[in-house]
Amino acid sequence: MKNFKSVCVVVLAIILISVGCSINRSEEKFSEQFISHLRQEFDLGRERSPEKQYYSIETKLVHYALDGKRSSVGTLFLHLETIPGSISGKNENEYVCRKFTVQRGTDSSTSIPDLEGWSYSYRFGLDDQGQVFGIDHNRFENLKNSDGQPFPPDTSYFVYNTFIDFHGFCDVFANRIEEGKGIQDLIALGDKIVHAAAFTEPPVNLGSNVAEGSTFQNGEVTLELKGLSLVHDRPSYVVEFDSGESSFNMIMQPMPNLQVETTGSSHYKGDLYIDMESHWVRKVVMWELVVSETSLPVAPHKVNSVIERTTIIQNLNQTEFLEGLEKIVN
Repeated sequence: MKNFKSVCVVVLAIILISVGCSINRSEEKFSEQFISHLRQEFDLGRERSPEKQYYSIETKLVHYALDGKRSSVGTLFLHLETIPGSISGKNENEYVCRKFTVQRGTDSSTSIPDLEGWSYSYRFGLDDQGQVFGIDHNRFENLKNSDGQPFPPDTSYFVYNTFIDFHGFCDVFANRIEEGKGIQDLIALGDKIVHAAAFTEPPVNLGSNVAEGSTFQNGEVTLELKGLSLVHDRPSYVVEFDSGESSFNMIMQPMPNLQVETTGSSHYKGDLYIDMESHWVRKVVMWELVVSETSLPVAPHKVNSVIERTTIIQNLNQTEFLEGLEKIVN
């Protein structure tokens, strides 16, 4: 009996050693294949597939008092449809605002009727009227909510800036740049480049509320191919963007014969998730800290502000997009 037990122990030990060696060989083989896959070269500058796209863009603004307390919270929500020029036969992609809602704190959200159904053609850079991305400034003059109440100038600007953000992330950072470094120069995991947008100073004037001469100064804008991920079971590139040390100067005219100037700094960063097959953006997650000082011609003369801004952009299928629109009451 003792001999039988001894033989069983030896056989079991041999089996365990054999299995262990097999597992180690499998892990080693898997590791080699995995590393080989990660070391391959990628093409992030390819043309996007000719398909309509549907996006939801949610931006949350948290205002902080100087003692660190959250003084107010606002949320902007945009539903945007994309019609590629390859489908419409136009030279540029067309964008249609299906719905824009604004919420202050815990109040009910209100929509912006003047923007519902508004369409425009995207253009890289400035158009012949000096408007960024071809977005018509007049559309944001005297904006009112669904209750007929006018928005204050800063809210109107944040509404406008939602469209600027979308195209900055999805069409400037996530698309090929013909002149200068762009996403097409990220070839292997870990590659990092200084983007062509680095140190540029685009205008930020808007109609009668934000005067000409107002600008945003980008810092050393960088892109880095950080890895691969799954978004709704679709393989995607993960590209980090970082604005570096940015700054801005805004000249606002909240009412006739009253001009106030705001200077400040900004740092925004986040991740782009780009579909490996269609090359459309699947998701964007952005975070920004804005610190500013506003000079007034009357007391208190100086007003300081700290704002934390987060944006989530999601690519939806048509059914999800339409269901989201149906849930909006206003």
